[in-house]
Amino acid sequence: MAENFELKKVSVVIPLYNAEGTIVRSLESVINQTYQGSVEIIVVNDGSKDNSKIEVEKFIENNSTIKIKLINQENGGVSKARNTGLKNAEGDFIALLDSDDAWFEEKLLEQIKILDSNSSIDFLGTSFEGFGLRSRKIGELVKIEFKDLLFKNYFQPSTIIFKRKVLDDIGYFDEDQRYAEEGNYFMRVAKKFNCYFLNQNLIFFGDGKAGFGESGLSANLKEMEKGELKNLKFAYEKGWINSFLYFITVCFSIIKYIRRILIVKFR
Repeated sequence: MAENFELKKVSVVIPLYNAEGTIVRSLESVINQTYQGSVEIIVVNDGSKDNSKIEVEKFIENNSTIKIKLINQENGGVSKARNTGLKNAEGDFIALLDSDDAWFEEKLLEQIKILDSNSSIDFLGTSFEGFGLRSRKIGELVKIEFKDLLFKNYFQPSTIIFKRKVLDDIGYFDEDQRYAEEGNYFMRVAKKFNCYFLNQNLIFFGDGKAGFGESGLSANLKEMEKGELKNLKFAYEKGWINSFLYFITVCFSIIKYIRRILIVKFR
């Protein structure tokens, strides 16, 4: 680490719904980070019906020196939960973490070193096991443009970290969208800010589950596809893409949807 490396405060937002079996692992992965700067954890319990709330309360009691805030609210979906966390975030950097994922211990340090040494980067995601850029070297930084996100979502929420100014400008997730909601947010970010992808695995994704078709919101492939098509329509109605590109991206999305169905069927 460079001697003039500036340690800034990081807010970690964790939406929580019925994750009693994985939330402690997620929290432990945050407090075990090698990053030495200030870190606050905001857990938003979105009306869990299991013992998730109790697990977090016990964790807070056993880790009283760590700044962890638990916010309980009625179930409103992952976007509303994330938004509640974002509204309570005080950090210079914002990081997201899903309650069934966990971070490698060097995750924050590696990303913040990059952000510190590359002032033009506003938003940074990473690869994880089963999702990366095979044509790129491990550790390579790749700029992701808005139009890249029309064909592929490069950013899994638990991998990303972004500067405070992104939140201040872009605002919050669409609470009316329950599927592919992160794709909508990331497109909005990429239209105005410099987004990069670090081709390096820095998270444990979903306790080994596949990227789609097994559990969580991604299990509902039909609704997932509706969400992706809604995002493309959003971009078209905003005037960000023309009618020809809209047609091409919709066709491409439908082909991906059919492929996913076949993969799940024969898995």
